[in-house]
Amino acid sequence: MSRIDYSVWDHIEVSDDEDDTHPNIDTPSLFRWRHQARVERMEDFKKKGEDLNKALSECRRKLAEAQKKVKELTISSTDDAKAELSKAQAEEKKLKKEERDWEKKVTEHVREEKKMPWNVDTLSKEGFSKSIVNAKPESTDETEEEKEQKHKTFVEKNEKQIKHFGMLRRWDDSQKYLSDNPHLVCEETANYLVIMCIDLEVEEKRALMEQVAHQTIVMQFILELAKSLKVDPRGCFRQFFAKIKTADQQYQDAFNDELESFKERVRGRAKIRIEKAMKEYEEEERQKRLGPGGLDPVEVYESLPAEMQKCFDDKDIQMLQDAISKMDPTEAKAHMKRCIDSGLWVPNSKTDDGDEKEEDATYEEVKQVQGETKTE
Repeated sequence: MSRIDYSVWDHIEVSDDEDDTHPNIDTPSLFRWRHQARVERMEDFKKKGEDLNKALSECRRKLAEAQKKVKELTISSTDDAKAELSKAQAEEKKLKKEERDWEKKVTEHVREEKKMPWNVDTLSKEGFSKSIVNAKPESTDETEEEKEQKHKTFVEKNEKQIKHFGMLRRWDDSQKYLSDNPHLVCEETANYLVIMCIDLEVEEKRALMEQVAHQTIVMQFILELAKSLKVDPRGCFRQFFAKIKTADQQYQDAFNDELESFKERVRGRAKIRIEKAMKEYEEEERQKRLGPGGLDPVEVYESLPAEMQKCFDDKDIQMLQDAISKMDPTEAKAHMKRCIDSGLWVPNSKTDDGDEKEEDATYEEVKQVQGETKTE
């Protein structure tokens, strides 16, 4: 099977705070978290460049003033001017060095900018496409309940179509399907695909997960492009496909990096979900095996001396009697009580007067059986 060059969307972050019961509500945070971090890094980088250029301009202004002063002092023939000329020339020399240093920093910053990998924000400039699209109307804030209901209604109506889109492989097929079903170009589709990826990873259907992850990134990339251009996403998805199908290697590498990062986050979120399910299962099993006294027989068994453990392993009452007889009575009584409370040992005591008597009766029972065995 040929591998498509997937990519730009690993800024999709699976939130550790995601509520498994309402994943559709918090899913956008999977994308926004990393996107916001990247935007902040880009803004910091841009500000650094502006500061460098500002510092260079200021240095050049001071240098121009210093050079002007040197020229004026050179013409003057007074003794004071000659004394000032030496200082002015030293200042000019210092500023020239500073100018070279600032120019070097600005050049290095420009070089770093050219080396920076492309991402959804740098690829989503207005120059991305010449197509004219309808402006996106201002959206009103929705409550969590409204978002949940909107997602639920959308999925109930379009689940089959969303799954079909998630299984497509070729760019042309995806574009055509969205052209035939433009209502799928929305956040609800991206949200559903994210959860679908996590579900597939939990079910260990990893090849399918990777395929759906690709389509998740495609959808989210279109949404981010629309947000950047401030247009309705239904009006710009063709620009995305036009670009990705003719993209250079840098664009493809950026897209692939984003996809790989997203898949890693899906695997991480699936692992957390599995671990949580295993803990819940283990706790349910533990509750089922608790003895009459509320103790876990596994935990009690593991706390017993090796001699007593072997007695239970071999189900040998005589061996248990011998082990008890060699122990301090108080310690033996404590161990037997815990065995009873966990269900490891079921006494034949007939007393109904409480735990203490039951405990004593059980300990005495073991001793009595031991005595009878010795008499025989």
